Amino acid sequence: MNFTERDRAVQAAVAHGLVGPGEPVAGLLDIAGIRRSAAELRAAFEEFTAPGTPVLHAFAVKAASLVPVLRLLAQEGLGCEVASPGELALARAAGVPVERTVLDSPAKTLAELREALALGIAVNADNAEELARIDALMASAPSRAPIGLRVNPQIGGGSIGAMSTATDTSKFGVGLRDEGVREWVVQAFLARPWLTRLHAHVGSQGMPLELMAAGVRALFDLAEEINEKAGRQQIDTLDIGGGLPVNFSSDATTPTYREYAALLHATVPGLLSGRYGIVTEFGRSLLAKHGTVLARVEYAKSAGGRPIAVTHAGAQVATRTVFVPEAWPIRVAAYDAEGRPKTGAPVAQDIAGPCCFAGDLVAENRPLPRLAADDHAALLDTGAYYFSTHFAYNSLPRPGIYGYAADPDGTVRFATVRTPQTLEELTAESGGAHANSLGELGKQ
Repeated sequence: MNFTERDRAVQAAVAHGLVGPGEPVAGLLDIAGIRRSAAELRAAFEEFTAPGTPVLHAFAVKAASLVPVLRLLAQEGLGCEVASPGELALARAAGVPVERTVLDSPAKTLAELREALALGIAVNADNAEELARIDALMASAPSRAPIGLRVNPQIGGGSIGAMSTATDTSKFGVGLRDEGVREWVVQAFLARPWLTRLHAHVGSQGMPLELMAAGVRALFDLAEEINEKAGRQQIDTLDIGGGLPVNFSSDATTPTYREYAALLHATVPGLLSGRYGIVTEFGRSLLAKHGTVLARVEYAKSAGGRPIAVTHAGAQVATRTVFVPEAWPIRVAAYDAEGRPKTGAPVAQDIAGPCCFAGDLVAENRPLPRLAADDHAALLDTGAYYFSTHFAYNSLPRPGIYGYAADPDGTVRFATVRTPQTLEELTAESGGAHANSLGELGKQ
């Protein structure tokens, strides 16, 4: 049997006790794969962008809100796109420079804006009211922070409605095709010399590349119009967002960053010509292929004639897959009790999680070698979002996460990314220190 690097990592994780009776689920991250994706992103835009063009690839922190991952990506030349005070704190803890940090959020508080402007972090205003807040802050304490405006080109959605950010009624940005909005946007820039960026995030899982490129084209055309009317290059940077879709059906990486950059070069040639600095905000596409959730099978049973493998990975780590399986299907690989790829004829079976509701299934009627107690189920392509969107149903603790890499002799080494959450930490998080706080309330 030809073992893949992932197979060797799974076997080593079981041998090291990272997954076992005491820790029945863990996340594994392929560090060489992450480095490779970062290099492919940089190379794709370098190939099609004019030499000397400022390009910042700001990783979308929501895709992996883990300080060691952010530090690794920073070492690979990437910055951070943050959308909350917590994400900004993680980026700063990872040592990401403020000049390589971008703040996006549809609900920034006054305190968030004040901090970002004071630090010099790039800010993309989401709406007219937020822009008015920034007006007041700039009047009282002028900042050199790059400031932009997020627009929604309203070009339509993809195959997953909840992920589509450029529909007519999207909550993000200002709707560029709404009556009077384009004129308002132009005037907003002409009235504010410090407003120097335009931002649009069109991409998401389920979006075709052609639609993403159309959104970038709309952003570029708007920038050209504003600069023409200003009589100068007021807009100097275009933030084109991220959202490159990921193939979850096989190990193949498709589409690629190069395919997207080539399409942008062909359809929006002025974008990469050097006239504008470029910011990207890719997340899922950088990490998804390089993560595995490994879970121990606690019990094997059957119901209605169908085998069921009851594991420790369900809605708490694969929330989207469990609740919206048609949009977020996941591949599952079967391993034996020692972590070796399991052999045998495929048997249609359910892979169930530990949560106490009937729909907690990560795969239904899936053909796999039949799993038994003490075997392992591996959820593939889970490097993005699965480790940063833990669902605390049933008070299941967050699993440990470990990066891995192979030495030249094939030995797999691990480094801790996040330690498993203890029951004591979970209890403290759930108000353990305030156990008696409600006893006196409501007494007559």
